[in-house]
Amino acid sequence: MAAAAEPGARAWLGGGSPRQGSPTSSPELVAGSRSPSGPGSGPGSGPGSGPGSGPEQAGARPLSPAAPGHSFRKVTLTKPTFCHLCSDFIWGLAGILCDVCNFMSHEKCLKHVKTPCASVAPSLVRVPVAHCFGPRGLYKRRFCAVCRKGLEAPGVRCEVCELHVHPDCVPFACSDCRQCHQDGHRDHDTHLHHWREGNLPSGARCEVCRKTCCSSDVLAGVRCEWCGVQALSCTRTPGSSPRPLPQAHSVCSAALAPECTFGRLRTMVLPPACVRLLSRNFSKMHCFRISESTAPEPGEGEDSVDGSAPAGPGREVMALESSKQTLKIFDGNDAVQRNHFRAITVPRLAKSQEVLEVALRAYYITEDPQGFQLQALPAPALAGNTGASGKAWSGGTTEEEGSRGPGARDAPSITRVPEAWIIRALPRTQEVLKIYPAWLKVGVAYVSLRVTPQSTARTVVLEVLPLLGRQAEGLKSFQLVEVLMGSRQVQRTVLADEEPLLDRLREIRQTSLRQMSQTRFYVAESRVVAPRVSLFVGGLPPGRSPQEYSSLLDEAVASKAGLVSVSHVYSAQGAVVLDVACFAEAERLYMLVRDTAVHGRPLTALVLPDVLHLKLPPHCRPLLVFVNPRSGGLKGRELLCSFRKLLNPHQVFELTNGGPLPGFHVFSQVPCFRVLVCGGDGTVGWVLAALEEMRHRLACPEPAVAILPLGTGNDLGRVLRWGAGYSGEDPFSVLVSVDEADAVLVDRWTILLDAHEAGSGEDSAADAEPPKIVHMSNYCGIGIDAELSLDFHQAREEEPGKFTSRFHNKGVYVRAGLQKMNRSRGLHRALRLQAGRQEVQLPSIEGLIFINIPSWGSGADLWGSESDSRFEKPRMDDGLLEVVGVTGVVHMGQVQGGLRSGIRIAQGSYFRVTLLKAAPVQVDGEPWVQAPGHMIISAAGPKVHMLRKAKQKPRKAGTPKDVRADGAPAPEGDSK
Repeated sequence: MAAAAEPGARAWLGGGSPRQGSPTSSPELVAGSRSPSGPGSGPGSGPGSGPGSGPEQAGARPLSPAAPGHSFRKVTLTKPTFCHLCSDFIWGLAGILCDVCNFMSHEKCLKHVKTPCASVAPSLVRVPVAHCFGPRGLYKRRFCAVCRKGLEAPGVRCEVCELHVHPDCVPFACSDCRQCHQDGHRDHDTHLHHWREGNLPSGARCEVCRKTCCSSDVLAGVRCEWCGVQALSCTRTPGSSPRPLPQAHSVCSAALAPECTFGRLRTMVLPPACVRLLSRNFSKMHCFRISESTAPEPGEGEDSVDGSAPAGPGREVMALESSKQTLKIFDGNDAVQRNHFRAITVPRLAKSQEVLEVALRAYYITEDPQGFQLQALPAPALAGNTGASGKAWSGGTTEEEGSRGPGARDAPSITRVPEAWIIRALPRTQEVLKIYPAWLKVGVAYVSLRVTPQSTARTVVLEVLPLLGRQAEGLKSFQLVEVLMGSRQVQRTVLADEEPLLDRLREIRQTSLRQMSQTRFYVAESRVVAPRVSLFVGGLPPGRSPQEYSSLLDEAVASKAGLVSVSHVYSAQGAVVLDVACFAEAERLYMLVRDTAVHGRPLTALVLPDVLHLKLPPHCRPLLVFVNPRSGGLKGRELLCSFRKLLNPHQVFELTNGGPLPGFHVFSQVPCFRVLVCGGDGTVGWVLAALEEMRHRLACPEPAVAILPLGTGNDLGRVLRWGAGYSGEDPFSVLVSVDEADAVLVDRWTILLDAHEAGSGEDSAADAEPPKIVHMSNYCGIGIDAELSLDFHQAREEEPGKFTSRFHNKGVYVRAGLQKMNRSRGLHRALRLQAGRQEVQLPSIEGLIFINIPSWGSGADLWGSESDSRFEKPRMDDGLLEVVGVTGVVHMGQVQGGLRSGIRIAQGSYFRVTLLKAAPVQVDGEPWVQAPGHMIISAAGPKVHMLRKAKQKPRKAGTPKDVRADGAPAPEGDSK
């Protein structure tokens, strides 16, 4: 076996230098590899285009641009078309089209195209990272990153990097998602830009020339997924020297530094190099705590890319009167077993070579068609016996083979033409295999070796080590690793020393030709990484000891004592964090815990990363984000995706999946951080209560908390200038406002609920409850306002789908209030109030409210602005509560309309309320029915640090609206 280094093997993919060898998971958009010869001439359309749906071919003259992997041809334009490079309209009737990925270009722009074809994009990824595709949705004015066509039908989107693709294109999506953590193998010294092409926000401008770089017509322009820098599509490879181009702004992206500084949000982003997560057996959906997608696998009952529906059993695929026919093409045994195929449309009289070329293009394969053949798939086809049983369709026209084939028009001939075919690779006696070094701080992208039937994994490693300068370390220090770069999961397999490589390659091609294009071989050090997975388990009974929790888990899920240990116990919350020393055991526990209930309560399982706090930059103050997707207008789902894209997904937590505790545990060692709570007043109180319980465990015991109001009332958000409610503002501008916000102090109050002294008689409507403590930041209501809040809460629990609008939610409050307008004033007879040591005489009221902030009931000033010598002027941090009464629903409506204020009753720092009968109570928007007994309200220790939005600064004269203060283009909706 002879080793042969291909041209360019001594450089990084795209020409990076050894000093710039830090990995990036994005494909190099300007990699200077030579374009492989594309498929030959053929009348069939490219993948994803049906008859008459796109440009018609005008000739068979192949073009050879410098762009990697494209198979360009001149085509005749039959409809308005735009260039994918400069996004300008293509005047005239001729354009340049890639037969494989549908990239369209001016002829004058052709020599400047650096965007790789979808067929070679996987080979340009330095560190493959799988995507997290969510459920299908309608994404207007978006384009598929694989076939470059519009997403008119429902598409899917990566929840981390916002890659948009058709469901049928998911298997061909490049595994180039953002690399958000370390997996124990590499230590990065530099973070490079992660470029994503197209789908830029409206009004996006190039960072250098300030010209518009977005397009609503084609997939054009690039944007860094970390820092948000936007530029034209001609991004060069980091480390390569810029080439002066004749176009006015074609060198813009070349002027940008290759290193990414995380842009305007650099102080808020948790750097990927500071996060470690050994995720060998977990998908990215599990690592980022994202709900599993409910979308079916591509090919199951969904339309194929070219618009023709996959035919099921008994359905006729070919239209007999048409001059064209539709064939089902499989790429291997796995596709046959799953019934995942691609439908292609070819003329009935097409030559076999032409059909083969169209079939290869449908699977984004640009290898020489001479190395493949089409075999008829017998019906019914069984996976595993299609290797030699199918009739081969290769060589010459169908007439030359003794039949009229797919182009025949007579019925007997048509019945003999199978509608399903499988692409098979012809046997090869030798192959040239690319071997990549697993360590990335070297100046070699890969070396090429000639693999023969005698080649094994051991002999390949022996040949590669001298070429990489590692021969002195010995064979035992290295191993050959096979990596399948799937779009949904990246799988690694260590090959045995005696594994025959040629047989291995043949087996992969038999399984799937697509998988062969996504498979890469690495020479890796045999360094054993000690498995350590942190598994959060919630929903356990509270108040137990570590030994009791260990016994409980051993009984519920049979955890193995030698591999699993309890590292942290949160007894008050009924949660533990497990250290698992085995990847397989961690995966088993994770899947089992999620399907287990203890004492009738379902358990929660989350995979948590480790934040390497000692590696955090000095200026870094990461933002911990909590989002409640059920609050208010149910806008939290979209915010979750936006914040995962703008920040590191490991700093964004969904509150319905484990609550605030997992987030505070991950950030427990971070010396300085801030918190953003996206939700209503009840959500804010929930997070503040968890922060109070976790304060003594945090290295930053007093993080400042900002609010993005998603609820219905949002009184605390109003007071802190965050607005009456989120109405679709740009999430980037929200984060900038959080970074610029001022820290203020807000009083925090403790309410002890003791129902032991229950009333007797028929008025006692609730059973006595054990004492419990709740915390309050905004207000506590007893009586009519709590009753309205309780009615609303119960209605939303019964039909949550109807409460998707803040306006509708307030309407429910109004309807509930109208039903209670005739209530008599009797609350003052059902309770006793003591302020300090003094008994307070209550007037005739229907509601008693303790307020800490100057906002109640969606912005109303319940205390009023009139001066009163009996009381001090209220403040949020004065250590005093104001007690106000309302006489009924009409009085509450007048207060909210600004016509009246409440009845001022008392002001103090300690209150004792005695309930003589059960009454509705609400604290910060969370209602319940409280049994007769005592309620003691007192200060809750240290004040909480909140963030108040800074006042808007007037824009300087002459400053354009689309430029931020730091000179970067303002995103859509940015008011800075």
